[in-house]
Amino acid sequence: MELSLFFFANDSTLPRGETGGRYQLLMEAARFADAHGFSAVWTPERHFHPFGGLYPNPAVTGAAIASVTRRIGIRAGSVVAPLQDPLRLAEEWSVVDNLSDGRAAVSFGSGWHPHDFVLRPDHYAERHAITEATIDTVRRLWRGETVQRINGSGADVPVRVYPPPVQPELPIWLTSAGSADTFRAAGRMGTGLLTHLVKQGADVLAANIAEYREAFVPHGPAVGARGHVTLMVHTFVGHDEGVLDEIREPMREYVRGSLSLFSTGNTAPARPGGREVTEAQRQQVIDLSVERYFKSLGLFGSVERAVQAVERFRAMDIDELACLIDFGVPTATALKGLESLELVRRRVSRCGETRHA
Repeated sequence: MELSLFFFANDSTLPRGETGGRYQLLMEAARFADAHGFSAVWTPERHFHPFGGLYPNPAVTGAAIASVTRRIGIRAGSVVAPLQDPLRLAEEWSVVDNLSDGRAAVSFGSGWHPHDFVLRPDHYAERHAITEATIDTVRRLWRGETVQRINGSGADVPVRVYPPPVQPELPIWLTSAGSADTFRAAGRMGTGLLTHLVKQGADVLAANIAEYREAFVPHGPAVGARGHVTLMVHTFVGHDEGVLDEIREPMREYVRGSLSLFSTGNTAPARPGGREVTEAQRQQVIDLSVERYFKSLGLFGSVERAVQAVERFRAMDIDELACLIDFGVPTATALKGLESLELVRRRVSRCGETRHA
């Protein structure tokens, strides 16, 4: 089981009392992960909302990470393919690949929030098909092939991207919130699979992974012979269960922020049973969600408890846990938690080595 770090900050404003800048946690955590055997750092593409708003372009954050690391993978989780020109994607990530000496990788997502598509409103309806076509084009460009485009004079011309990347094949994932169709598509295209448990239970995820493995067709050496399943999990590990009390309030605010994102664009408040949602009801939903995260959706609590959670995820045929650590916990606290997470990584690495001996 590999462990990596994932970022999807709740707010683009600095936490109270923070003085190191909005990207201090990202950069210092990347340095730590690079020095301690973590497999990758993931940053997303998010637009026009505080939830995730620190990360409008993962190629930019990836380039920054490349400048302060030497070995760790630098991954987009995810590029919203229908919002981008594949020529531009291949260019940007080839730069990241060169800056990092061949450590770039990209998970492509089709996007879901209508507001994001103010950048390309004409692509919203066909976003899934456009995502598959984009992956195919980026792969061809990455290998040095040309594509035909119309230039400013109206001529049909062949173009290729520069600089040439370091890696002969770009490692690619496909992002799914839980659709079995997307899991099967990832297998069919020979990509890795990036997912989470926010919208799917463990039983559904296990079934979807089985669908992915069955459909998987190898597409070069980038993600392995059976594919590669990465599960994003919210994470905070400490020396004992008391850490849950320390992070409960930041986690509540994180969940509250996610609810505001999902409700953005609705024409009316949610009305279960025809009634307006009261603040007390909303808080009850938030508290139940936090307890669900603590119990089964992430790596929370003591090192021993986190190791047990990793083993449960391993039994679901998951290859990598992408640990989301930036959910409003103060930077110093989050960085301290990485020391305990490193103990977890060592423990589960030894377990895996013993199992395969």
